[in-house]
Amino acid sequence: MLKQITGATVALLTSASIALGCTAVNIAAADSSMVAARTMEWAADMKWALVNIPKGSPVEMAAPENLKLPSKTVKTAHAILGITTELVEGNALLDGTNAAGLTMSANFLPGFTTYQDVSADDKQYVSIYAFGTWALGMFARVSELRDGLADVKVWWDGQKIGGAPPDLHFVFTDKTGESIIVEFVDGEKSIHKNEVGVLTNAPTYDWHLNNLRNYLDLRSVAVSSVNIGTTNVTALGQGGGLLGVPADYTPPSRFVRTTYLRYFATEPKNAAEAVSIAGHILNTVDIPHGVVRSDEGGQAITDYTQWVVIKDLSNDRMMIADYNNRTNYLTIDLKSVLAQKKSVRMPVADLPYPSGAPLKTLAAN
Repeated sequence: MLKQITGATVALLTSASIALGCTAVNIAAADSSMVAARTMEWAADMKWALVNIPKGSPVEMAAPENLKLPSKTVKTAHAILGITTELVEGNALLDGTNAAGLTMSANFLPGFTTYQDVSADDKQYVSIYAFGTWALGMFARVSELRDGLADVKVWWDGQKIGGAPPDLHFVFTDKTGESIIVEFVDGEKSIHKNEVGVLTNAPTYDWHLNNLRNYLDLRSVAVSSVNIGTTNVTALGQGGGLLGVPADYTPPSRFVRTTYLRYFATEPKNAAEAVSIAGHILNTVDIPHGVVRSDEGGQAITDYTQWVVIKDLSNDRMMIADYNNRTNYLTIDLKSVLAQKKSVRMPVADLPYPSGAPLKTLAAN
């Protein structure tokens, strides 16, 4: 059920120009540690909340009401720590990690998403709003999830979040590094192996992979000099091998930029280094407020990075930072949080982020 929201929020969410930009990246370390990270961009105040869902919590497996098909309630086999929006009642997770180390990030896929039709002959079904909780609650590994997806239909009943349809595709990653992309296109479920460890937004994942073929000349090592006639022309500085990497914030450009930075970055030795690399890469797609904007009926709409999470799947840690605390990550011990028997919700904006060290003023002697 949708919560009451203000007219201003409705105007923002129904804007066709909102970028709804998100970027997800996986980083594997030499010691087999696995880190999954993502940014969340939006223009409206989505009232994000961090929620823990204890093991054994109910998930309703229901079909659209008009079909009058029987619903059933399953209980989660794994506890979950996730992020949801308070604009939707319940736990419509757009990001989350379970106690077994399976993690999910939902990115928007507007213009390409059509969910599945449920018929009277179907036996298993789940609403898109409950999909994330079901997936993280019931499965420990990507291989298990892939098998489970074969038998369930994911549907949408037309209810929007303030006028915006929940057009989503998902990246799932587990502790072993196995990762898949789940999309719903033309009413069919598509599952792709996450070949490059990156996901952004529209178009579909296979399109983004094909688009990488336009950037095959990118290199981490630049040409230092070239002889032209009798003149030796030297490089102006480092970085020339990446000349041509797109710097804008469109989903295709963020996909290319993130993919090549991930590919060229020195392989981290351990989880700590993988977390650091993930943070550096996400900094290149972080959107400051006011940089990406549109004009909707005289109202300036600006898309910006509302929060970032970095999930160390090997050591059961999650680091989170919102827009106002972008360089002050709060580190969460997943084991201790997920051991709680009672569900707790806390606004992302109100989390106890660590304060940055005060800058000292240098005075001349």
